[in-house]
This record gives sequence, C-alpha cells and structure tokens, in this order.
Amino acid sequence: MKVYNSLEEFTKLNNAVVTTGTFDGVHIGHQTILKKLVDSAKQIGGESVLLTFFPHPRMVLQKDIDIKLINTIDEKIELLRKTNIDHLLILPFSKEFSRKTSLEFVQNILVNKIGTSKLIIGYDHQFGRNREGSFSHLKEYGPLYGFDVEEISAQDIDDISVSSTKIRKALIDEGDVKKASNFLGRKYTISGKVGEGKRIGNKIGFPTANIIINESYKLIPQNGVYAVYVEVENMRYKGMLNIGVRPTVNGIGKTIEVNIFDFDSNIYHKNIKIAFVDRIRDEKKFNGLDELKLQLAEDKITAQKILNDKQ
Repeated sequence: MKVYNSLEEFTKLNNAVVTTGTFDGVHIGHQTILKKLVDSAKQIGGESVLLTFFPHPRMVLQKDIDIKLINTIDEKIELLRKTNIDHLLILPFSKEFSRKTSLEFVQNILVNKIGTSKLIIGYDHQFGRNREGSFSHLKEYGPLYGFDVEEISAQDIDDISVSSTKIRKALIDEGDVKKASNFLGRKYTISGKVGEGKRIGNKIGFPTANIIINESYKLIPQNGVYAVYVEVENMRYKGMLNIGVRPTVNGIGKTIEVNIFDFDSNIYHKNIKIAFVDRIRDEKKFNGLDELKLQLAEDKITAQKILNDKQ
C-alpha cells in the first residue's frame, strides 16, 4: 500500500476504483467495504484507492466539541495496510477545503487528480460545501465525467454507522472493551511512551509503567482496572492496567498505568502497546496502601485467569 499525504504526491491513475470516508476504527463494517473496493479493482484490472482526511472534519469544523477518535492516524495507516488496498490518499482537511463545492470535488479531485473510473459510495454520503453533494449528484456526474458509481447498500451503511457509535459508547461510557473488540474484529489498543511516575507501585510490590499518549484526540476507555496484553520491544506480556485519578494516593489528573506480570526491565521512555482484553472493576478509593495492596493482589489473580482463558 502506497501512502500519500497530499494530492501533489499522487500520480493520476488510468483505472482507479475509489471510495472515500473517515474510516475511524477500520472496524468490521469498514473491512467489508474495503474488501468490496479491492475486489472491484481486481475485476476490472484497476487499482484501489481510499481517499480519507486528516484531521477528522469534525476536529476542524466543530472545535468546541471534544472529539475522540478510535484510531490515531498512524494506527489507521497500519490497519489499512492489512486490507490490501493499493493506495491510501490522506488529504489535509481545513476550513478552506470544506468550502469546495461538490462539483469542484468531483472535477478537481476524483477525475483530474485521481483518475477515477469507478466510485464506490454509500447511499447517504454527502460531500462538498455545506454537504450539498449526494449519491444522486454522483449518479448524474458519473456519465458526464466518465466514471461508474456503485452504491453501498443501506444495510451496510447502517451497520457501519451503528458499529462506530457502539464502539465509542462501549469504550467511553461502559469500559466494555469486549463489546468494542467484537465490532472492531480485534482488541482495542493504545500506544505510548513510558514516562516517569510517582513509583508508589514499587513500594507495595506492584510496579507500574506510566503510559504517556501524545495524541490528545485518542479515545481512552472509561476509568477502571483492565486485564491487558502489553507489547514491549516486539515481546508480548500479560498485565493489568488502571485508568483513573488514583484516589487512594490523592492523585491529580488522569493517568494510565500498567503492571506487567513477570517483568523486571527498565523501559522508561520506550514505546509500549496495550491491548485491552476485559474490564475487571471500577476504580475506587481504598483506606490506605495496605488495603490497596490486598485489592491489587486479587486483581492480579482475576487478570491472570482472564488472560489464561484467552490463550
């Protein structure tokens, strides 16, 4: 898969089969659409192109809303590599770009820049200034500009919409990482660097790695304790992770801390990846470190059982 971050980097194709959208999550609904894209391109001897945008349009047009995305842009690129599409074109989204009319989008981008011969699009897709363009417009433009338009069924589109909504709701409102995984077709993950913490965990026998996530728009599951897999330097370990404000030690601000089982290496400032398996409990305030230590011992037993059952 070739990745382009602007139209200037992209060389017009002779036979491009194109779809467009934000594809946040690259979940099972998205995967169905992308398989259709790849198969359609193969059938006509063309090349598949996914046209997407970054920042997410809502991050630009609705700045007053704190939008959280299922994937960072780097995560999305890596997930899309697995779908076998030929070209990923990421257009920088801006207020200026949002003012393009639907006709300008079709003429200047789909036709003149990409070389679209077939467009696969949803029945409810809207594009261009003030979302004026629609599927019916594309059906009119297609014959005029020499490209076919294939409609993604209402059922498929509804499944995609519901899946995205349910993934976000499951993670933010419920911390239900198992439900989110079912819609994603894989475990939900976060990645970050290990930063310096208060080292309170060391004092009670449960040292933790404090994970710093640079992308403020990355969705973090609801506060609580989770059974997780931890990837460090291409090695996978079991662990338990806490998201929250550490009320027992009067913590300030939200932290993400993971206790890695059977692990005793210095990983400060190294990148690690967390895959969420199941939620163990809510975060709560205990009556001192001794009570917290007893609960952590129980949490570890619970996490180990969950993770052992998953093998």
